[in-house]
Amino acid sequence: MTQQVPLQKALISWFRANQRDLPWRHSYAPYEVWISEIMLQQTQMDRVVLYFKRWMDIFPDIQSLVSTHEDQVLKCWEGLGYYSRARNILKSARVLLEQYGAEIPSSRKELLQLPGIGPYTAGAIASIGYNRDVAVVDANVVRIFARIFNIDLIPDSPEAKALNWETAKKLLPEGQAREFNQGLMELGALICRPRNPHCSSCPLAPYCLALKYDLITERPVPKKSSKIIPIEMATGVLINNGKLFIQQRLPDDVWGSLWEFPGGRIEMGEDPEEAVLREFFEETEFRVDVASKITTTTHHYTRYKVTLHCFLVTLAQKNPDPVLHAARNFHWIPFSALDNFAFPAGHRKLINHMQNSGFVLEQPSGKPD
Repeated sequence: MTQQVPLQKALISWFRANQRDLPWRHSYAPYEVWISEIMLQQTQMDRVVLYFKRWMDIFPDIQSLVSTHEDQVLKCWEGLGYYSRARNILKSARVLLEQYGAEIPSSRKELLQLPGIGPYTAGAIASIGYNRDVAVVDANVVRIFARIFNIDLIPDSPEAKALNWETAKKLLPEGQAREFNQGLMELGALICRPRNPHCSSCPLAPYCLALKYDLITERPVPKKSSKIIPIEMATGVLINNGKLFIQQRLPDDVWGSLWEFPGGRIEMGEDPEEAVLREFFEETEFRVDVASKITTTTHHYTRYKVTLHCFLVTLAQKNPDPVLHAARNFHWIPFSALDNFAFPAGHRKLINHMQNSGFVLEQPSGKPD
C-alpha cells in the first residue's frame, strides 16, 4: 500500500472523466442519495434509474413521503423486490420528520440509528451526500481491494471484512470522499467487473497485484455456490359477480403488506389443484371449485426458484365474506383495479399474463366459458 497517493489521484481523475450521468448525481441532495442507495441494494443500475425518477415524481421530499400511506409506497416500489427496504424508508422518514425536522443527518453514527441503514449506506449518505470523510465498503470495493492488494481471504470472513474497512479508511483522501468513494464503486461497476474485467482500461492497473501475478480470475477468493432450492406453489384467482378477491399479507410475513391471491406451498402427495382448494379454505374458509388452469409462472427469490401454478376458481358457497387466517385485509375489486395494488413478483407475472391474454375480461360473470 505504498502507492496510496498516486492510486487515489488516478482513481479520482478517472471518475471525473468517466462517471455515468445518474439523476442523483445532479445535485447530490442527501435525500436523493439515500433513496438511490437503498434502491441499488440487490437491484441493477438501469432499473434503479427508472424507479428513482418515478419515486421522485411521487415523493420528492421527506414531507411528501411521510404524508402518504404505506400501500402507496409499496406500490411505487413494486418490482424492485425486498419490500422491507421500502417499509424501512417510510419508517426512517417518520423518524427524520420527528427528530430532525425532515433533514437527514450527516453523522454516520446518527444515520446508523435509522431503520434499514447499515454501515455501507450510512457511509454512502455521509460521504456522497455531504462529502464527509467516511469510508464505504460494498461488493465493488471488496472486489477491487481483493485484486489490487491480492487479498487471499474469503470475502465474507471476519478477517476480510475487517481488512477491507481498515483499507478503505486508510485510502480515503481528506476532503474528497464523494469522488473517491464513488470512483471505487464506479470502477467496480464499469471496469473491475466480476467477470471479464477490462484490465487494459483500468486506471489502477499499475498498482494491481492480482494483475501482476495473473490472479485476476482468483480474486476475490471464490465462495461456495449456494444451492438453488425449488419450491412448488399454487394460487387461485377467485371471481365472483365480476370481481376478483385479493387479500393483504400480514405486516411481518414474507412480502409483508403486499396484496395477493390466496395460495401456498404444494404439500407432499398433493397436486396443484388440491393445494389450491386446501389453501383457500385454510386462509379464508372459502370453499371453492377449480374452473381452469390459467398459467404457470417462475420467479427467483434469494436462493429459491418458485414455480407458481395459477388457477381460475369459483365459489362453491353462497357467503362471499371470508374469515381471514393469513391476511389482515381483503377486497373484492374489478379487474381494472389490479394495477392499483402492489403484488409479489409471481402474482404480478400472473396479472400481466391475464392482462395480455384478456383471460379475465372475457369472463365478466366470474364463471368459466
